[in-house]
Amino acid sequence: MQNNSLRRIAIIGGGTAGWMAAAAFARVLKTSSYQIELVESDDIGTVGVGEATIPPLRLFNKMLGIDEVDFVRKTQATFKLGIRFDNWLRQDHSYFHPFGQYGVEFDSVPFHQYWMRAQQLGDHGDLSAYSLAAIAAEKGRFTLPNNDPNSILSRMGYAYHFDAGLYARYLRNYAEERGVKRTEGKVVEVNLDANDGKITSVRLDSGDIIEADLFIDCSGFRGLLIEGALKTGYQDWSNFLPCNRAVAVPSESDGSLVPYTVSTARSAGWQWRIPLQHRTGNGYVYCSDFISEDEATATVMANLPGEALAEPRTLKFLTGRRNKFWNKNCVALGLASGFMEPLESTSIHLIQSGISRLLSLFPDQEFCQADIDEYNRQTTLEYERTRDFLILHYHANQRTEGPLWQACREMDVPDTLRHKMDLFGSRGRIFLGEEEIFSVASWLAVFRGQNILPKGYDPIAETKDGAKLEMALRDIRRAFQEGSDVMPTHADFIAKHCRA
Repeated sequence: MQNNSLRRIAIIGGGTAGWMAAAAFARVLKTSSYQIELVESDDIGTVGVGEATIPPLRLFNKMLGIDEVDFVRKTQATFKLGIRFDNWLRQDHSYFHPFGQYGVEFDSVPFHQYWMRAQQLGDHGDLSAYSLAAIAAEKGRFTLPNNDPNSILSRMGYAYHFDAGLYARYLRNYAEERGVKRTEGKVVEVNLDANDGKITSVRLDSGDIIEADLFIDCSGFRGLLIEGALKTGYQDWSNFLPCNRAVAVPSESDGSLVPYTVSTARSAGWQWRIPLQHRTGNGYVYCSDFISEDEATATVMANLPGEALAEPRTLKFLTGRRNKFWNKNCVALGLASGFMEPLESTSIHLIQSGISRLLSLFPDQEFCQADIDEYNRQTTLEYERTRDFLILHYHANQRTEGPLWQACREMDVPDTLRHKMDLFGSRGRIFLGEEEIFSVASWLAVFRGQNILPKGYDPIAETKDGAKLEMALRDIRRAFQEGSDVMPTHADFIAKHCRA
């Protein structure tokens, strides 16, 4: 067999996406076998407001061999046990989407089916009472979970809040230490092969020509290669997710250092609050059809936990995805591939999964179309299932404040989401499809939090004795309460182990 391996990889754009790709390629591909070059310009800013993550990022860092304590210190990170949603169902209502699992599994019927049966028997305990992450978050406590199935700590998951700019810098150091070349400059021209339309090179404002076999487009919303040069096209999902602006501003910390993100519904969107060690991240994601930029800015500024540390910055976006994520010899990552608002902190994960998927389908000089098609198929599914999960938050609301919420309540949702809602509405069943980011527990948290109530539960749950079931649930609640009580506070844990 002839060796048709690639030799040169060019990453166009830095930021979180570019340096995540560079770090992963340096680790897996080795710069002794591949020439990896990243082109970015200090004059072009990055979006840099995505500061909250979901648990799989821990796997990415582990794959890179990154020491967690060092990473937390150098990115001013805190730990995240989930997201608290305030006023999403209706005003003055709150629910928590925790990381990890609910309860413990008794047998082949999912735990929440037994919990729903117990509700019928008169046990009116909240679902969060069976989530160690939710209980610890409410108490402001944190410790690292473990993998011992006999320990309640194995039921808890966690992620991070961090400074995205510091994370990109951290990964840049990692990548450059392993041989990745960084080139300063702006791309002013993209050259295509006259025969097959592949990208052959890019020209920089300095006049330098960067040639490569594979190009990774991390140029942000512009999609300089995937769209500007290859005209790939974009699917607009604003009919499902109408928010199209965000105003972001960092503020002084109020000192609480809670181990969770707060998402608060507002009249024309929602506001985030993300605690870091050195500051708090804040922003208002909104729909410009229902509120002006000045009004949105005033809203976020009036709801800061401390003094603003910078001027508010407004971002414009269009929710959706590219028609193809991999087109010819170009793969788009990050904002160049599409945009999903940061409601469930999926942006960095979509970069991570795109990199992982590319490495599992890594091409040679032939660029086999079957591999490209499979990459696009899997990534499309992942984006669509993520879209559905976000839509659920908006669609299942009972808010009376603002026309945005009425429009979301009355809109037609995708058939894939309707199917999930119908299955849960019947007997509380949740089935995951291929390329799902979120677990059964995550769907359950939002279904229940947004007051989607099933008509019944799995009939097999009736086979367990009612008195014994109630006793078992009581024991689980007590164990989770006692387990959370012995945890240190989140602030104390950071102070002892990983203060920046």
